[in-house]
Amino acid sequence: MTSIPQETVASPAITQSDVPRWRRLIPKRWYAHVVLSIACFGMGIPLIYAIIVSTQGNADVFAYRFTFGEQLARNWDIVMNQRNLGQFMLNSAFVAVVMTTAKAIFSLLAGLAFVYFRFPGKWLVFGFVLLTLMMPTEVMAIALFRIVSGLGWGNEYSALIVPFMASATGVFLFRQHFANIPAELSEAAQMDGATPLQFLFRVLIPISWNAIAALCVIQFLYAWNQYIWPLMIIQDRSRQVVQLGLRTLIAGIETGDSFGPIMLGAVVASIPPLLVFILLQKQFMSGFALTRDK
Repeated sequence: MTSIPQETVASPAITQSDVPRWRRLIPKRWYAHVVLSIACFGMGIPLIYAIIVSTQGNADVFAYRFTFGEQLARNWDIVMNQRNLGQFMLNSAFVAVVMTTAKAIFSLLAGLAFVYFRFPGKWLVFGFVLLTLMMPTEVMAIALFRIVSGLGWGNEYSALIVPFMASATGVFLFRQHFANIPAELSEAAQMDGATPLQFLFRVLIPISWNAIAALCVIQFLYAWNQYIWPLMIIQDRSRQVVQLGLRTLIAGIETGDSFGPIMLGAVVASIPPLLVFILLQKQFMSGFALTRDK
C-alpha cells in the first residue's frame, strides 16, 4: 500500500463555529475601537461635567464634587422662569429657521444661474461671491449697522434675517454640486420643453436633498450661534436671541446665583442644534460627496 504524500493532505478548514464565542465577540480591529472610545470619552468630559454641574449648587461646585446634585429644580427655575431663556430660544429658533430657508432658496437659484445660464461677467460675479467668504461678519458690522439703522429696522427681526439671507458658502456648494450633474439631464429637460424653474424643482432639487441638508445644518448652526450682530442691533430684551440670554446667566453670578444655572442654560441651549444635526446627520455626511456618480 502506497502512502499518501504529506503535501497532498489538506488541513481541515477552520470554520466560524470552531472559534471560541468570546473570541468572536472581539472586533478584528479592537485596538482602533479602544483608541476611538478613549478619544470620544475625552472630548465628552466637558459636556459630562457641565451636565453634572447643572444639577449642583455653589457648595457642590466649589467642593469639586463629580456626582449629581439636588439643585436641578432650582437651577431650572432660574434659567427658564427668572431669566426667561425659553423665550430667547424661541426667538433664535424663528430667526434660524427663516434665515436657513432663505439661504437655501437663494443658494439654489444662484447655483442654477452659475451653471446653466450664460451671461456677461459670470465668472467675475462668481469670483466676487467667493471673495465674500474671506470677509467675516465683524468686518462688515459697522456698514451693516448704518444701513439697517437707516432703514429703521432697529429692534426688528428683519435686521437679523435680511442682511444674511444670501450665503456665499451655499452658492459655492450648489454651484459645485450642479456642475457635477450630467449635462444630459439639462438637455433632456430642454427637449421636453421644461422651463429653468421646472428643471430646478422637478429634477435638480429631488437629487440634491443631501446637499440641501448639509447647507441647512451649517447655516442653522451659524444663525443659532450669532452673538455680535444681535448685541449691536437688538436693544429690546424680549427680542434677543439665545446667546444673549446666556449672557444674562453669566451676569447672574454677581447677584449670588451659582454656576449651576449657567451650565444648565448652556446644556439646554445646545439641544436644538444637536437635534438638527442628529436628524440630518446622514444627509449632512453625504452632502459633500460631490461626485459625478450622484
